[in-house]
Amino acid sequence: MAEEAKKLIQFKNIIKTFEDGTVVLKGISLDINENEFVTLLGPSGCGKTTLLRILGGFLQPTEGKVLFDGEDIVNVPPYKREINTVFQKYALFPHMNVYDNVAFGLTIKKEPKDVIEQKVMRMLRLVNLEDYAKRNVTEMSGGQQQRIAIARALVNEPSVLLLDEPLGALDLKLRKEMQHELKSIQQEVGITFIFVTHDQEEALTMSDKIVVMNAGEIQQIGTPTEIYRRPVNEFVANFIGETNIIEGVMPQDDCVIFEDKKFPCSARGFDKNEKVDVVIRPEHLDIVPRDQGMLKGVVKSQLFKGMHYDTIVETRAGTSITVKMQVSEDKPVTNNGEKISASGFFLDLEDATELNDAKIIALASAEAWDAETEEPISIKTVEHDIKPETGDYHVTFSTGSGTSITVQAKVVAANKAESTVYQEEIYAMNFFKKVEDIQESMALDTDLKMWANASAWSLEGEGEQVEITDVKYDFDPETITPGVYEVTFATEGYEYKVSTTRAAEEGAEVGLIFRPEDLHVMKRGVRQ
Repeated sequence: MAEEAKKLIQFKNIIKTFEDGTVVLKGISLDINENEFVTLLGPSGCGKTTLLRILGGFLQPTEGKVLFDGEDIVNVPPYKREINTVFQKYALFPHMNVYDNVAFGLTIKKEPKDVIEQKVMRMLRLVNLEDYAKRNVTEMSGGQQQRIAIARALVNEPSVLLLDEPLGALDLKLRKEMQHELKSIQQEVGITFIFVTHDQEEALTMSDKIVVMNAGEIQQIGTPTEIYRRPVNEFVANFIGETNIIEGVMPQDDCVIFEDKKFPCSARGFDKNEKVDVVIRPEHLDIVPRDQGMLKGVVKSQLFKGMHYDTIVETRAGTSITVKMQVSEDKPVTNNGEKISASGFFLDLEDATELNDAKIIALASAEAWDAETEEPISIKTVEHDIKPETGDYHVTFSTGSGTSITVQAKVVAANKAESTVYQEEIYAMNFFKKVEDIQESMALDTDLKMWANASAWSLEGEGEQVEITDVKYDFDPETITPGVYEVTFATEGYEYKVSTTRAAEEGAEVGLIFRPEDLHVMKRGVRQ
């Protein structure tokens, strides 16, 4: 039976709040074992460097404990911790040669010269720089300087080495070389390495354990294989490499439905008919003749990447509809200390028979108010000549004092689009809006759907509602000017990223295949 790894470092509910009130770490608990290569991975600002600095003693946590070999070290100064740090900017001493830079810490400790020489030369051999001992560090390349910084840290024989994005300043080729060297050095010296990066490839290449962080919280802890093959949520799946995430349903164990088809998979423990997300990595999909495909689609694009092609295959375009949005300036009419405003509006033919004053006022966003106090004033009369026939009509709104404004109403045929392929129908209406309505919108996509009364539904079964997932427009909301603009609403389409060695022309009809074990199923609600 394998011996259980010893917990060397334990973060216990670490919270860090800065003076401006920003909470950078939100209760981090994490165990790091002896001799592990652990990577803290996440986007900029996720808190990974803050956690590293707390471990190094350069920051104090607001709450929580940091245990090192069972002892709380929160109040232990950095120089008394068995921990050394290598930063992205290596902070080498430019007036010293390579040997003296590496020997600096031992010299400060006043160790015997012969001991210093033995330790320094051993470290220089470890990082393949023993022939450069007398060279000035300013004459060394970026990769060599990084190795000097590592040797300087390791020569003090720490129990833990912290590396804060140390490869960030290197070019791509050198960075890849150093990834392998770092892992080799860690295995050689047999101590714990804690590495901070936002580069997923670095994490997957070097780590024994990856800690994925986002917004001050740990999303997932696991081996590179676990993190890549079995992400726990959408953030991890998207952050660790390219991926496809498709909405599905689990009717039973080891079976998942997506794109209205049943597929075998290796997933258990879900409720019957539970909604899930299905993850398929691009390299786990392959292109085959259309009649052999488990899914069928059209090649949208293909890029040659040397060893493979990055291909996009669309299996479903979604159902869409485009409407016109007429935008005008808000120019209220002023009369006898009163102001009144209204917008033109569109009206579906089928709705033109059931009109009352309240509905017309709402459609036109009509309102009146006192010019001085801005108190609202009632609109007393609504005059119109709207008929249940397509065409342009005039509508006049008036207050009791005779202040009035006239706008145009357009009666149009119902604007619907039907997809016989996907058995869906989508509806939206043309609409008028004021510039300030667009500029002041806090959630424009949602407002556009509401203003256009956009909706979609299935033509099968009981006609269930279908979500409109895409809203497209070609204007800048902040700088929009009066005019007519097109807005397109669409239900969800499906596009798959495929990494394949098979060449395919754009527009080609193809099939896609995958294995049951290549489908990873996640709970739908677990999205960070």
